[in-house]
Amino acid sequence: MIPEDLRYTAKHEWLAPTDAGTFKVGITDYAQDELGGIVFVQLPEVGTTVQAGDAFGEVESTKSVSEIYAPVSGEVVAVNSALDTAAEVINDDPYGAGWIVELKADDPAAVEALLDAAAYRELTASS
Repeated sequence: MIPEDLRYTAKHEWLAPTDAGTFKVGITDYAQDELGGIVFVQLPEVGTTVQAGDAFGEVESTKSVSEIYAPVSGEVVAVNSALDTAAEVINDDPYGAGWIVELKADDPAAVEALLDAAAYRELTASS
């Protein structure tokens, strides 16, 4: 499942605009499926500044540990603290309740440079 209205990275993060002008970020359905049962998420602190492409957290699963990368540069304005006690929600609902952070982008236009659903579908089809 690849929602049409989101933007994606080649490292399998998604980005969705919010009504507040920020962007929710999570890992894709493809990523959570590859990871298997997610048991822990290391979240950054609110107020953390991130640079596009840099790791800002980790997802630990029964198979491995994977870093989570910032799709755009900006500031973390919220974290999904529900993941502290229920990380597996990422497996169940990666594009909804499984969001990881909310970012205030330094340059909202940078989002347009990310992959659209068709490009992400093509990327994952070749994996």
